[in-house]
Amino acid sequence: MKTIIKAITPIRFVAFFAMGLFAFTTAQAQRFAYVDTEYILSQLPDYKSAQKKLDEVSEVWQKEVDAKYAEIDKLYKNYKAEEVLLNGEQKKQRQDEIIAKEKAAKQFQQDKFGYEGELFKKREQLIKPIQDRVFDAIQTIAKREDLDFIFDKSGDMIMLFSNARFDKSGEVLEELGITPIDEKEKKDDGNPPDENLPPQD
Repeated sequence: MKTIIKAITPIRFVAFFAMGLFAFTTAQAQRFAYVDTEYILSQLPDYKSAQKKLDEVSEVWQKEVDAKYAEIDKLYKNYKAEEVLLNGEQKKQRQDEIIAKEKAAKQFQQDKFGYEGELFKKREQLIKPIQDRVFDAIQTIAKREDLDFIFDKSGDMIMLFSNARFDKSGEVLEELGITPIDEKEKKDDGNPPDENLPPQD
């Protein structure tokens, strides 16, 4: 039995080494990088402006929705308080009024906030052109640097570790002609450069 084990072990080692070498070679052949689109978008002034407009519109519509449901709530409370004094026809008339207003409120809410509602369309109108510009910049960098994959750090893909040297977010902003806010703050902080630091290239 010992002789058999000694004979098989080197074969397993060679097979394991070959598989590891293949995986390493494959990884070396494929060039990849990642970006953080949430960070990139947060640095774009036109994205912030568009988001502000969407928030303002959303707030106005939400107040209208709240007002409609407040009115319905008031009508219902009044109906319950007066129910004992109403005859059958009056009860039905008041109930139909409440049901109709509730239906109209739900329809208004759906028209404004539902899938493919006005807010959805407005977001498409304001945000999509900005996202397209970011995508085009990513495509340009991928082609220029001959990259096979660019992942989105802020997407659904979970990155348990990311080496900053593969982060192309800064290059995307540079391609878009944007200086990151944190970089501006570093340049404009008013402090003299540290004399102990090596000279910048």
